[in-house]
Amino acid sequence: MLFAEGPASNWIILRRGEAFTLIDGGYPGDLPLVLDSIAEAGLDPAAAAAVLVTHAHVDHAGTAGYFAAAFDIPVLCRAPELPYLRGEDREQVSVARILGRAWQPSVLHWGWHALLAGGAGRVAVPTARAWHDDAELAALPGSPVAVPTSGHTPGHTSFYLQAAAAVATGDALVTGHAISRQRGPQLLDAMFHSDAGGARRSLGALGKLDAALLLPGHGPAVRTGLRQAVGTARLRPTRARKRRLVAPGPIGGFAEPTYGRQVPEGSEG
Repeated sequence: MLFAEGPASNWIILRRGEAFTLIDGGYPGDLPLVLDSIAEAGLDPAAAAAVLVTHAHVDHAGTAGYFAAAFDIPVLCRAPELPYLRGEDREQVSVARILGRAWQPSVLHWGWHALLAGGAGRVAVPTARAWHDDAELAALPGSPVAVPTSGHTPGHTSFYLQAAAAVATGDALVTGHAISRQRGPQLLDAMFHSDAGGARRSLGALGKLDAALLLPGHGPAVRTGLRQAVGTARLRPTRARKRRLVAPGPIGGFAEPTYGRQVPEGSEG
């Protein structure tokens, strides 16, 4: 198993011999990095058994269309996610909501990075389909088990990897994000969820899994019990307090760069 931290979002390669399953795949602009990670694993991109999509947001499904078009590889998701993955509909944080938070340096620079990486485009994989049943997934390299975690999007799905005692959580549970000042298990900012209440309720499904490795869609992999990770996330707010803007600070962070520094009201600049 290879967990790859991209510039903004992550993807996972599950290998069985010369075949592999790809879970997610970053923005469209991340394609060279995705192909490099496949090559570094000693694999041929044409040998992918399937691309599994946790959800159809462009920062996770942005390269899926390449694998479908170039190699006729199945791109699979849970049924409620199909209209978004096929490009028939769109479920994404709106430009208006982003602009409403553009006073925050982290949101502004995250948005700029998203645009440069192809985030303004629409995901469109016309051949995408839902998997038939659990047996179809179990036959793939890594034998992933689908764990419905709706809320971030209507059809969001996490994948339990029993042999590795790991869970690929997509955006149902992350460990960092460019606009978050927190590190460790957390929910994304509420503005990213189609149903913030549903996203919080879906944590319960993750907390029941017997896993000790969290593989998030954003942020670094963390060795922790999923029940403990869920407990930590539930105690954290989903939106940071407003901060006064200051000059940009150093680039740094975990899975995504933090492009600015925010100082509490009353602090000296």
